[in-house]
Amino acid sequence: MADQQFEILETPIETDEVIKKVERREAGAITTFIGTVREWTKGKKTLYLEYQAYKPMAVKMLKQIDHEIQAQWPDTKLAITHRIGRLDISDIAVVIAVSSPHRKAAYQANEYAIERIKQIVPIWKKEHWEDGETWIGDQLENVPYPAGKPEIKDEES
Repeated sequence: MADQQFEILETPIETDEVIKKVERREAGAITTFIGTVREWTKGKKTLYLEYQAYKPMAVKMLKQIDHEIQAQWPDTKLAITHRIGRLDISDIAVVIAVSSPHRKAAYQANEYAIERIKQIVPIWKKEHWEDGETWIGDQLENVPYPAGKPEIKDEES
């Protein structure tokens, strides 16, 4: 696995590798958040999810989250890896690791990171159920994509 703090992968996430990215001598705490694919959502049985992302912008937004965290919790170190592609039930979709000298900052920064990922990172998912499928939209599930996935235009175009 590449030694990058912020990654979007199409392969399974190695949790230990993400944790290693934030290990350091001054850290007295490392928190991790591991987001997995659940089987039941709002009473519907999920068969699998399909995540897609606009990778260059997604990585840029993950770095922005790091800048925001550094401003609020200056002694933290952050690493985030999000998986895209087909994910089956119980597969790991995202791993967030935060280290800090003390636990409170690590917990707070980690929770902040997952909430910001859902708010600003261009990753979207399609849920496949027993009786159909649908693009959910943004990760807060408040911007629907009734015609399918969102249109993504390359910034260089």
